[in-house]
This record gives sequence, C-alpha cells and structure tokens, in this order.
Amino acid sequence: AKWHSRRKILTPTFHFNILQHFVQILIEEGENMTKSLKNAEGTVVKDLVPFLSEYTLNAICETAMGTSLRGLGDFQQQYREAVHKMGELLTYRVMRQWLRSDWIFSLTSKGREQKKLLKILHGFTKRIIAERKLYHDRTNGQYLKSFDNDTSAKRDDGEPVGIRRKRLAMLDLLIAASRDGFMTDLDIREEVDTFMLEGYDTTAAGLCFILALLAEHNDIQDRVRNEVDTALRENEQKYTIKLLQDLPYLERCIKEALRLYPSVYMLSRITAEDVKLQSYLVPAGTFLHLNIYGVHRDPNFWSNPEVFDPNRFLPEKIRNRHPYSYLPFSAGPRNCIGQRFAMLEMKAMIAPLIHNFYLEPIDYLKNLRIQVDLVLSSAQPLRVKFIPVCKTNASL
Repeated sequence: AKWHSRRKILTPTFHFNILQHFVQILIEEGENMTKSLKNAEGTVVKDLVPFLSEYTLNAICETAMGTSLRGLGDFQQQYREAVHKMGELLTYRVMRQWLRSDWIFSLTSKGREQKKLLKILHGFTKRIIAERKLYHDRTNGQYLKSFDNDTSAKRDDGEPVGIRRKRLAMLDLLIAASRDGFMTDLDIREEVDTFMLEGYDTTAAGLCFILALLAEHNDIQDRVRNEVDTALRENEQKYTIKLLQDLPYLERCIKEALRLYPSVYMLSRITAEDVKLQSYLVPAGTFLHLNIYGVHRDPNFWSNPEVFDPNRFLPEKIRNRHPYSYLPFSAGPRNCIGQRFAMLEMKAMIAPLIHNFYLEPIDYLKNLRIQVDLVLSSAQPLRVKFIPVCKTNASL
C-alpha cells in the first residue's frame, strides 16, 4: 500500500514534459565531464567507475534535490564517499544472515560505521528539504512549477550552496505533494534518498560498460561518432532533448551494453499466490531471486549471446522477442520509474565524449572479474584511453 501511494505521487515526476527540464542538467554534466578531459590536454587514461560516478552523482543530486555538489568543496567528496560506502555496507550485511537483526548489527563496527554515514547522508538531505520548503513558504509556492534558473541560494553562513532556486527538481514536486497532505518530511527524505542511491551508481556502472565496449569495438564506436557528429551539424552544435532522442544507433548500443552488463543484475519478488513453473509449484510467500544477468545471456533467446551486437535492437528484431527476455529496468508495475531519465542521462554523457575523443581499451572485458555489489561492478579497475579527436572548430 505504501509503495502504491508513493508510485502514484512520483509518476508525474518522470513525465516527458518534466524530463525536458531535467535534461539541461544532464547535458551540462556531460559537457563538464568532457571539459575535464580536454583540460588535461592530450591523451588521458581513466579508471571509469570513479571518473564517471562524480558526474552521475552530481546529475542526480541536481535533478533530485536541485542542489549542486560542485559548489560544496570537501563536502562533495565526503558525500560521494558516504553514498559509496553505504552501498558496500548494504552488500556486506545482506550476505550475512546473522546481521539481519538491527540490534545485533548496531553492536558491530559495521553498524557503528553505518550510523555515521547515515548522519552525513540524512543530514544533508534534511537540510536541503528544510531550505527548499522555507524558500517556497517565503515565495508563497509560486516557483514550485517554475523552470527558470536562479543560483542565489545562501547557506546559514551566507555562502552559496548552489541551489537552483527556480529550476524544478524532483524534491519540489514532493514538496508540492506534502502541501496537499500526501507526504511527510520523512516520506520526502526516503524518496530523495532512494533517487540518490538508485540514480547514481546504476548509471555510472552502465556508462562504464558501454564505454568499455565501444573502446573494444572501433567499427561500432566510429558509427556512433558519425551519428553524433551529423546530429550536431544539423542542430547548430547544440545538445538538446530532441537531438538526444534522435540518436537511434547510440540507443541500440546502450541497450545492447545493458543486455551484456545489466547494472541491476538480480531482482527479488515475493509470490502473492501459488505459482506453477513447469512441473514445480512455488508456494505463495516465497522469495524469488531473478537472475537478469543469466536471462540476458540465455541462448534460448539470444543467438551468440556473448557477442556485442547493437543490431539486436532493430525494430524488426525486437518485434517477436519474448517480453521478459530483456529486463535491464525490470518489468511489470514495479519496473524502474526512472528508465527514460537514465537513457537520456547516458546519451547526454556519451555523446560529447564520443564527439571529442577516440576510445581505446587498456583493460579488456574478457578479463573482467565481477564482484558482488548492489550493482554489477568490476573487482579491478576498468581503464580506457581517451585520445582527442582533431576537428576544425571542434565544439562540445
């Protein structure tokens, strides 16, 4: 019941018209990432996960809370580390049945570490919620549906915190729901925390594998670059939501990368009633763990499943495929509410990189050792070399 009521409130947050206003933030972060490589001058080698996660975290922070971590100095690093360590702690606890008890876990060193991390994460979220609610109170809520930019926010000590005062954030829509009595401050914080955790690590992991695959497949990478270059020429060298939507080959590459390396590689469900699976009867109330990674590489549904082939996602290939053979964003009523947001973000990050750099592999995916984590991740660095593309009047 709790999930159902929240889902109804949150669904409009990811309506296409709202995403149009978020997309500018995603484009800015993609351009910032590319600028960081260009500023290094010459060829650059990056370990992909730490490199990408800085920008995906800031993108979700701005869109979810309307607050840029970029202007917060040391706190940016502290917050990012806290999010990352929480993921590690959750995985550690899930794998140890005896730590399921909150009381037992609270007595361990890991439990005490989690308490400190939550103080950082919840403290930041609560502060931002309070600031934005106060701002809307002072302005009689007139900017709750305004999309203009205004970076005039101040901290208690008078220093700016980078709040986009009039740019719509997911938080603003939750505040609007709270004004109608549908959500408490705790409800809001829970949802914002979920956006932050689910919207940053998953996207960074997806981008990591997509870039690694493009680096290893020059012919596919060149075709993506040609598509992006052509789209930019036709759009006066500007990235827009329309341009990002009109990159069908890049979209097929992303979908194929998520088939081979789904960020969320496993899902759990509890059966609401007895379910018969062939000759097996699964009783109601059973935990079912769905191996998405295995389904995506099942030769019954995918020919040559280990091969990276974006053309698997041509319309004529998709048409007769089993609807549950491809589940990077889950399926059914509890599917990922942010899947369109995620696709736009990945395109906004990849397009300027491919436009400005050739990608070459340093570490190869065939040597990849996957570790247990909240998202699919490599146990060792996955590095790519970025070589500047020589262009006349090159532009982001």
